[in-house]
Amino acid sequence: MDKFQIETAQNVNIFQNVAGVGERILAYLIDGFIHVIYVIAAVWVINKTEIFDYDDHFFLIMMTLGLPVAFYHLLFETFWNGQSPGKKIMKIRVVKIDGSKPQFSNYLLRWLLRIIDVSLLFGVIGLVTVLLNGKGQRLGDLAAATTVISEKKTTDFSQILLADISDEYTPTYPQVTVFSDIEMQNIKQIYATAKRNNNHFLILKLSEKAAQVMEVSFEEKPIEFMDKIIKDYTFYTQNL
Repeated sequence: MDKFQIETAQNVNIFQNVAGVGERILAYLIDGFIHVIYVIAAVWVINKTEIFDYDDHFFLIMMTLGLPVAFYHLLFETFWNGQSPGKKIMKIRVVKIDGSKPQFSNYLLRWLLRIIDVSLLFGVIGLVTVLLNGKGQRLGDLAAATTVISEKKTTDFSQILLADISDEYTPTYPQVTVFSDIEMQNIKQIYATAKRNNNHFLILKLSEKAAQVMEVSFEEKPIEFMDKIIKDYTFYTQNL
């Protein structure tokens, strides 16, 4: 799986996993299957209930069948945190290229360009653009400054060992397990970069945020607290 580097507002580099082409195609097929099921169900309801007469209400019937399909991706991605049902199942998500959550304008722009990326030439344009881009972006993503990332865990713990600890190590904060592996990796990366740059303000803010999420208070210096929770997380995940 390809990775690309993003830079946060604090000038910290974080790597994101680009969603694979196969994952995106499968998500698209799942969503397409949902479209088919919807159209079949809607036609069945119309025929059974005789709500509409095909001759007198043809336009209204076409809108009933077509609008939900046409706006499917825009609405789901906007209100479901960058995911359609297909993306949800495949554990992939639309994000801005800097890793933040897109605005409606970003979703709208990439949706408008679906007609070129996906509908035109059976999706060949979008597929080629994604393969050549390196950041998982089709034309709509390039225009909207978005990409599609994978949320799947792709490494085992031996590859992401957070800290070296002795067999006699005694942890202090069991609450640290509230974080996921990916979250703790990002915390460690931000912390390491802040230490390297002597950015004590960022370390302070990071420690305060971590303590808030863990619902604990600490009396150590922020650097000592951050070192401790990274070691604690390593201890607990090694001993699960």
